[in-house]
Amino acid sequence: MKDLLNSIRERRSIYSIAKKSPISDERIRELVSLAVMYTPSAFNMQSQRAVLLLGNHHEKLWSITKDTLRGIVPPEQFKSTEKKIDGFAAGYGSILFFDDTETVADFQHKFPLYADNFSVWTEHSNGMLQYIAWTLLEAEGFGASLQHYNPLIDEKVKSAWDIPSSWKLIAQMPFGLPTAPADKKEFVPIEKRFKAFE
Repeated sequence: MKDLLNSIRERRSIYSIAKKSPISDERIRELVSLAVMYTPSAFNMQSQRAVLLLGNHHEKLWSITKDTLRGIVPPEQFKSTEKKIDGFAAGYGSILFFDDTETVADFQHKFPLYADNFSVWTEHSNGMLQYIAWTLLEAEGFGASLQHYNPLIDEKVKSAWDIPSSWKLIAQMPFGLPTAPADKKEFVPIEKRFKAFE
């Protein structure tokens, strides 16, 4: 595994991926479960959830997505949409990220003074979970990207994998062995984004 700083630098959106893996499925499960377990959350709420889809399950996710979009996207525009979805399906697996709304509601009830903040804090935690999982995948040699086809696919996804009704789908992360480098990234000058006072 690469060191942390290099993994942070090299983590990028990779859209050209293959159905190959540099590590075992067991190792992938371990990485995702560790990300879920150790991602911080406000009040130790632990409302983040993840579902790992490999093999036929991964392909089924993108088939559901494509079929859903076919009914929404105008036919003359669907070809480019289909190509994009097929690119995700060409990968090795996908991670689905959720928030458990029952857990959030429970903490809102327990701590009414902060009730309005818990829905914001759970989004913060989910973002951290996504970033940690993405960086761990990068460190092992995967390319990945973050997608948001929710809420269009939510109910079909919950039905297909018997996901609890209280789990709210937040994002989808297809991953696989990179077959092309990421596009060049442009950076806003750091002086406009960061201040230090010593």
